[in-house]
Amino acid sequence: MLSSTATMLRAGVSRSSGALQPMLLRSAACPCSPFSMNTKLQQPTSVRPLSTTPSALVLRFRAQQQAQTQAQQQLRRASSSSTRPRSDAELDANAAEAAAAAQSAAHAGEPVLDWNTFFKLRKTRRRVQLAFSVIMTLVTSGVGGAVLSTGVADSLVSQVPLEPMFAIGLMTASFGALGWLMGPPIGAMVFNALKSKYRGQMAIKESQFFARIKKHRVDPSASSMGNPVPDFYGEKISSVAGYRQWLKDQRAFNKKRTTFV
Repeated sequence: MLSSTATMLRAGVSRSSGALQPMLLRSAACPCSPFSMNTKLQQPTSVRPLSTTPSALVLRFRAQQQAQTQAQQQLRRASSSSTRPRSDAELDANAAEAAAAAQSAAHAGEPVLDWNTFFKLRKTRRRVQLAFSVIMTLVTSGVGGAVLSTGVADSLVSQVPLEPMFAIGLMTASFGALGWLMGPPIGAMVFNALKSKYRGQMAIKESQFFARIKKHRVDPSASSMGNPVPDFYGEKISSVAGYRQWLKDQRAFNKKRTTFV
């Protein structure tokens, strides 16, 4: 019985050998088939990394949010500054800054003047103006007194309800006051003629200086007898140290005002 079973198996194999052989050949030709004779281990293909990792996406999203927030804040500031009523001091300070910028653009090619030199030249100009005020006062007083002493203005002197000597004295003093007022512009003209190379830069520095004064000076409406305004026009400033002291005085005025309020 065993021999007959073996004989049947041999016959089945011999009959199906023709059908199995092409199938094995086809499977051998396919590299992916497990029956391939030349099958080699395939290296795993490397996965291409994504150009944007999750952390990069989060960072980009946060940057966009920050940019949007900043843009909204700028719009709010612009709208608030446009709708908020501006005081006269702010308008004056902005006008002075614009004038200073225009002066700087007009004299861009000239050498820059430092602040210490500017204050020295400013002090010299003030002294020249003061000297010409004194000179013009003496000149006009002497000329006016000499003219009045000739009797040219007797008709005018007689109309004054005072003694003639007092009337002539008042007229002479009036001539002297006129000369005192004529002194500063004449002194400024003489100073500009002597220091012509600093004329443009002096104009620039003066514009910048008065822009700073208008920006940092206090509100005079809050002054009182116990808290007067400290040098509102900055006329006493004659150096960089004097300007710093002026700023301290302005802060002290504001602090005292808030204390009283």
